[in-house]
Formats: sequence, C-alpha cells, structure tokens
Amino acid sequence: MKILITGNAGFIGYHLVESLVQRKDQIIGLDSINDYYDVSVKYGRLKNCGFEKSAIEYNQLVKSSKYPNLSFIKLNLEDKDNIEKLFEREKFDKVINLAAQAGVRYSLVNPQAYIDSNIIGFLNILECCRNYSIKHLTYASSSSVYGLNEKQPFSTKDNVDHPVSLYASSKKSNELMAHTYSHLFKIPTTGLRFFTVYGPWGRPDMALFIFTKAILENKPIDVYNYGKMMRDFTYISDIIQGIVKVHDNPPEGNKNWDPKNPDPSSSSAPYKIYNIGNSKPVELMSFVETIEEELGKKAKINLLPIQPGDVPATYADVTDLIENLNYQPQTSVREGIKNFIDWYKEFYSI
Repeated sequence: MKILITGNAGFIGYHLVESLVQRKDQIIGLDSINDYYDVSVKYGRLKNCGFEKSAIEYNQLVKSSKYPNLSFIKLNLEDKDNIEKLFEREKFDKVINLAAQAGVRYSLVNPQAYIDSNIIGFLNILECCRNYSIKHLTYASSSSVYGLNEKQPFSTKDNVDHPVSLYASSKKSNELMAHTYSHLFKIPTTGLRFFTVYGPWGRPDMALFIFTKAILENKPIDVYNYGKMMRDFTYISDIIQGIVKVHDNPPEGNKNWDPKNPDPSSSSAPYKIYNIGNSKPVELMSFVETIEEELGKKAKINLLPIQPGDVPATYADVTDLIENLNYQPQTSVREGIKNFIDWYKEFYSI
C-alpha cells in the first residue's frame, strides 16, 4: 500500500507515522508546519522521523534518512493545484487526513483559518480521493461536534447539530462532506471523533502541556469552569491503535440501514463514524492533582468560569469500535501523565 498521511508534523500524525512506518507500506507525510503553536515541537517530531529542518522546502518531496519507506512534503491542503499534482504523481492507495487547523478557542479569534484548512482543504482531499480512486479515506473529526449535547456518554447514534465553536462546525461539515462523496462516488470514508488526546510530543496549546510548563516555571495556571470540567483523556498509543484498526478495515454500506429511522454513524453508502476515546472521564482538578504528584510541585491555580466554545464534559461511547474492531484502550491517566512529563523534561533538558 502507498499511504498519504496529512498532518505528519502534528501530534497524532507523528505517532501514526512512527507506527505505520514499521510495516512495509510506502508512506508520504504532508504538513504545512504552520505557526499556530511552537514550530520547534513540529520540527522536533519531523527530525525524529528523519527529516532535517534545513532540507524542508515548500512543495519539495524529501526522503527520510531514518526510514527507507517514508518521505515528507511541506504543503497546504488549500493549495489545490499542488495537492492534485501530488496525488497524480504518487498514485496513493489510501489517505489518512489528520491535517487541520486545530483548537476550539482559536476559532473565535481566527475563523478564516478553519474555513481555509478544514473546509476548503478537506474538499481538495475529497476531490483527489474521487479522481484518483482512493480505496479508503480515514479522517479526523472531533468530540467537539457534540456541542450542547448533555446526554452521556456521547454516542455516534445521537444527533450532533448544535456545535458551540466554528472548529466543531468545521468537523461536523467534514463528516457531511465525506458522506456525500461516499454516497455519490462510493469512496469508503471513516471519520474518527477524537476525545482529548494527550501524551509525549503533545500539543503546546493543550491542558497537560500548559499546566506542566506553568507549574515547573512557578507560574499560575487557569482552570476553567472552576475545575468542574470533565474530560475523556485518551492516551496517544490508544488513539494510534484505533486509527490503525480503522485504516485497515474500510467500511462497507450498512445493509440494515433504515432511511426511515437513520443511524447517523453509518449509511447505505460505505461511510462510518466512530468515537475514539478512553471512556473514563476525569475531572480536571483530579487531572491537575496527578500532574502535581508526578512533578512533585503544587500548582498555583486561578479558578475561572467556562470559556465560550468550551463544553463542560466529554465522555465517549466506543461500543461500535470495540464490537467491530476489538478496540481496547490500555493506558491509565497516571501512566500517561508520567510518560508525558518524562518526555517534556527530556525535550526541554530539565
């Protein structure tokens, strides 16, 4: 198989490449390396994959010095002409689209970035999947799509028409767009609603990274919703396990799908949506306490009200993923936090 993995320099994309490159698949990673967060982390991930910063130029394919079956190209998803040339030249079998403008709160500040990358960029991927006979498109959705839903745990069988951020809206749009292409052009597509992914090489804009950095620097941390947030923290290796299982099993049309009582997570088309989470929500204050224990330092805490765009709780129902693909998350929050802190101290030479 020849696989395109977009978002190669991102948190999940980096770990996925490190996992799949061990197989005999030919992999091309793609990333825009934008400056939404510290690019030194992105270039650090790429360096670990065998790509030196000095060798990376826009729209130039670079071979990995570490893995003979891995290459990388710096490219924007919204660059339609060059994306199409890449598909035409490389003749991919499958695509895993993890590239996107990330972040809930940033979507209140720079909404255009989400339209450019998450809508226009995703359309370009879909069009190339259509025109170049891609056998399976796996793509990143988000638990943010559940928005105002309060029924717990969040189920892919439930309606998700009440998002509370443009980021969530863009991810819901991706699911709708994917279904259209699955229906019209029979492209197998699978969307994965990720639930608060954390672990080594994690994003600097995420809570674990922010809290760890601040506590080590004796700076206060902002804890929203007065610490009453609940999050279904999911360790990166458990996420990767799920992505690989989904990637290897393209959906087929659900023969029992009933248009008079439609299941939102499947279709008569080759289309599927999965939650991918730990299914063990943790209160944010308990999460902070575990970080304090692993660092051996107390945090200075500012308790603040919930921010616009945030949801108070997330909790994944992963029944489908367990029953269909034998998905089983393995990593406890304490073990995951310890692994992250060990990586953080090594990366920043603390």
